Amino acid sequence: MTLRDVFETLSGQPILLFLLLMAIPTGAFLVNLWSGDTAEEIWKWRYVYAVLAYIACIPGMFAFTLNVYLFLFERQSIWDMNLALQVLPMLTMVATLMLIKRKLPFNYIPAFGKLSNFLTMITALIALLWLIDRTRIYAITYVPFTYILVGFVALLLIVRLAWKRIF
Repeated sequence: MTLRDVFETLSGQPILLFLLLMAIPTGAFLVNLWSGDTAEEIWKWRYVYAVLAYIACIPGMFAFTLNVYLFLFERQSIWDMNLALQVLPMLTMVATLMLIKRKLPFNYIPAFGKLSNFLTMITALIALLWLIDRTRIYAITYVPFTYILVGFVALLLIVRLAWKRIF
């Protein structure tokens, strides 16, 4: 089974996909109602908020990187965009994170910073791959591929270090 097969199967059941993705912000809304108003009551629910954030962010970040890949590398037209698979997970992620932020700042959610670091690394990786694709550096040079790979990893480490120092 390929990724295309999975997407075609999910596209065949858009109502089920919609219900599954909408359950996440609905859960965040319900947790906001049940968690109380004082800091001590909200603090008890921080792991539930963490689970909701991860459940929302993983498909949302995957949809984001998939869209970037499809538009930059595959040159997919925006008219061919699958709304259920390419847009709805990102909207679910944004809605869930907005609901969570109303009750609990993100720095109190356990390991939430790992998600932003992961997204930063993926974005840097895609940007570097796009740059290599556009410059066609691999086609015009006689440098061994291992040197290019080492340079690529070094650039990733520099981007990660710079990102940590900036933020």
